[in-house]
Amino acid sequence: MSLIPSFFGNRRGNSTFSSDPFALDVWDPFRDIPFPELSRENSAFVTTRVDWKETPEAHVFKADLPGLKKEEVKVEVEDDRVVQISGKRNAEKEEKNDKWHRVERSSGEFLRRFRLPENAKMDQVKAAMENGVLTVTVPKEEVKKPEVKAIEISG
Repeated sequence: MSLIPSFFGNRRGNSTFSSDPFALDVWDPFRDIPFPELSRENSAFVTTRVDWKETPEAHVFKADLPGLKKEEVKVEVEDDRVVQISGKRNAEKEEKNDKWHRVERSSGEFLRRFRLPENAKMDQVKAAMENGVLTVTVPKEEVKKPEVKAIEISG
């Protein structure tokens, strides 16, 4: 059984009735195309979303990491202006008598890397986690305006 939900509904079988309350009765254009199966262990890597915005003062990254504690997340900087966000979300323990109907929440390790422009102050990176949202702030150096020096013309 595939653990990957179909975003186009649950029409994999011939039955027109499903006891699945999350199933949608819509056409799936990808029904007959064989896609490689993603396991529950590596699906978190695929689904970790990060927003990156640039303000006049900084580069700001926001990652949705619901259910994770700050101790389960790492933010690292590398010499070549790379910010790396990684961590691990553990799978829920399965009990012998449990019957799973749907598994959509991701588990496993995740890793995202971003190379920053030269104006990033990599030695002043700050990270904070609040309500499952990680915010990484990388200040920018002030852009130096070129100094203009007037040259007196002789003659």
